[in-house]
Amino acid sequence: MLGIGGGLIAIPILGVLFGMDQHMAQGTALVMITPNVLIGFLRYRQRNRIDTRVALTMCAFATGSAYLAAHIASSIDVHNLQRAFATFLLVLAAFYIWQWYNKKRSQTSEIVLSTKYLPLLGVASGFMSGIFTVGGGLVVVPVLVTLFAFAQTQAQGMALILVVPGALAALLSYSQAGNVDWSIGLPLALGGIFSVSWGVALAHKLPIVYLRGAFCLMLVGVGIAMLALK
Repeated sequence: MLGIGGGLIAIPILGVLFGMDQHMAQGTALVMITPNVLIGFLRYRQRNRIDTRVALTMCAFATGSAYLAAHIASSIDVHNLQRAFATFLLVLAAFYIWQWYNKKRSQTSEIVLSTKYLPLLGVASGFMSGIFTVGGGLVVVPVLVTLFAFAQTQAQGMALILVVPGALAALLSYSQAGNVDWSIGLPLALGGIFSVSWGVALAHKLPIVYLRGAFCLMLVGVGIAMLALK
């Protein structure tokens, strides 16, 4: 529904209910995220005009940075990684709130960047996906909406396809480091495959303000919950 593949919810749940540390939770969540985002993109593409050529170009840039970042993430202390993840979510939520408030006050036209800068967004998305697993999709959606004038649902569809290669590269890196529990990840992936189409349909029925509000509330809620975890 929100264009992030479900990992935002799965990671803290895996930590709380299954006792996984941040590395294992992120690696296991990738097993679910990878097929979810691919199917989600196909569903969004049926409802929105998405430039596949541009999307694939961004994907190519995202893949290498995601693999490198995942190696870096595996060497970070689990508690520091958890705090960094929570802080990242709260900062992103604050940006969303600022964006909404500023847009309501300002009557001037927005700055729209050329699509030639999208490969740079691909690099940033891949890096954030490698570090935080769900970081790529979370960054791409607000940037596409704010700086490239994408519609919310169009941005979410683009974010999903961009996450696919980054998620695969990160999954490979996390798996090589022994930070994937396949016995839990595969059932999660199966459940996500059956439910992702419902989320896409709901996203297109909700008013944009509700969709952005839900996205922001989820960021704040998960960020606070992650900071509270020991």
